[in-house]
Amino acid sequence: MNDSDESGGFFVISVAARLLNVHPQTLRYYERAGLIRPSRSKGNIRLYSTNDLQQAQYVKRLVEDLGVNLAGVDVIIRLSERLRQLEEENERLRAALTPLQDGGSVRR
Repeated sequence: MNDSDESGGFFVISVAARLLNVHPQTLRYYERAGLIRPSRSKGNIRLYSTNDLQQAQYVKRLVEDLGVNLAGVDVIIRLSERLRQLEEENERLRAALTPLQDGGSVRR
């Protein structure tokens, strides 16, 4: 199962599609494009976590509201993730630099 999902709730494709107001084939299409990655049961049934549903909702919004194609959605998702990583790294570096600045031992 998906360890990153804190709620513990999982939905089969028909329920997930109904919650998102899309056809189940749309979710399969998103999965084939690599935009969502639902876990699978032992019987190979797709199980969508709440995180998967949020990701699918984000994809749906980009496609329907902004007119982005799936290749563009993939680029947006990857760039957003990279930006998040860089922001976290920046914060770690700032936190490491603060004691040096306070002590006056920063070289320029």
